[in-house]
Amino acid sequence: MKRIILNVLSVIFGLLLINGGLDKFFQYMPTPEDLNPQLIEDFESLSQVTWLFPLVGLAEIAGGILLLFPRTRALGALVVFPVMVGVLLTHIFSAPEGLHIAVVIWVILLWIIYENRHKYFPLFN
Repeated sequence: MKRIILNVLSVIFGLLLINGGLDKFFQYMPTPEDLNPQLIEDFESLSQVTWLFPLVGLAEIAGGILLLFPRTRALGALVVFPVMVGVLLTHIFSAPEGLHIAVVIWVILLWIIYENRHKYFPLFN
C-alpha cells in the first residue's frame, strides 16, 4: 500500500513539475491578481537574468519526467532538489501564504529520496 501511495504522489508531483516547467516557456497559466508585491519585485529581479527561468523550466520538465518512472525516480529527485530549495525559500521569505503547499511538496520529495536512498549509496563510496 505504501508503494502505491508513493507511486501516485510521485506521478502527481512529476506532472506538477512538468506543468510548471512548460509554463516557464509558454506562459499559459494566468498570473494571480493578488500576488504579494515583494514576490512580484523578486521575480522581476530574477527575470533580469535571462537564462535563469529557462534553466529552471528545463530542470522542472526533466525532473518531472524522471519522477514519473520508478526506475528513474531517484535521479529525478536529485534534479528537482535545487529547484525545490528555491521554491521553499521563496515561500518562506516572499510568499508565506503558500508555505503550507511548499512544505507538503517537500515532504513528498524527501519521502521519494528516503525510499530511494539505496540508489544514492554508490555516490558516496
